[in-house]
Amino acid sequence: MDVSTFFQNATIDELKKGYIEEDDSFLCLLCGEQVEKGIIYPVDGKLYEAEKFMKRHIEGSHQSVFHYLIGLDKKMTGLTEHQTKLLELFFQGKSDAEVKKELEIGSASTIRHHRFALKEKERQARNFLAIMELMKEKDNHAPSFVPIHQTATMVDDRYNITEAEQEEIAAKYFNAGVLSKFPMKQKQKLMVLREIAKRLEGQESYSEKELNQLLQTIYEDYVLIRRYLIEYGFLDRKADGTLYWLKK
Repeated sequence: MDVSTFFQNATIDELKKGYIEEDDSFLCLLCGEQVEKGIIYPVDGKLYEAEKFMKRHIEGSHQSVFHYLIGLDKKMTGLTEHQTKLLELFFQGKSDAEVKKELEIGSASTIRHHRFALKEKERQARNFLAIMELMKEKDNHAPSFVPIHQTATMVDDRYNITEAEQEEIAAKYFNAGVLSKFPMKQKQKLMVLREIAKRLEGQESYSEKELNQLLQTIYEDYVLIRRYLIEYGFLDRKADGTLYWLKK
């Protein structure tokens, strides 16, 4: 089970912490980093038990859970760009007067209106979550959807993919791990790229040569695959193209 699935199934409290507890480890919901229990981790002259080390990891690697969540695609948060900026300033502890000045908004009453609108959105979200939980108790026909990878770009209807569809496409386009052809349809393209991204999970980073060699074992036009992996948010790279890594 990949980190996107854990992220999707996490409770509100687990999302707020940014990690979940498993039998023998703690798992970061933001990147998949695992910290084993029963080990003391030395960092900068200090010793940390597993859970405290996980909290330090989140601060060091992600700044905070808030910053990670607020940075997700707007299709995943439901927030406009303006609402996102307001929440960032409120999170920083800015007063309404400071927010008004920074955003060059006309009056303090406008800020209060935005605060009210965000509270209204919170109430709606709570009610909707309750409705969905009650519905799931009765809906025995809902398909299982593939979680949207957290680094996805351009989130839209092409991500409306069931697990059955993903398995069907994998069987159709791959033979013993080799891609027979690269599909033209956007939704199928995404499903194929998701399968290829799984092959990159075994290593932290790749030189351009290493990545090309690996992708070439999957499909002859490895440059095409590399470009789409970046475009769809699976892969990132240094500006000079010397190092690539799977985004988390």
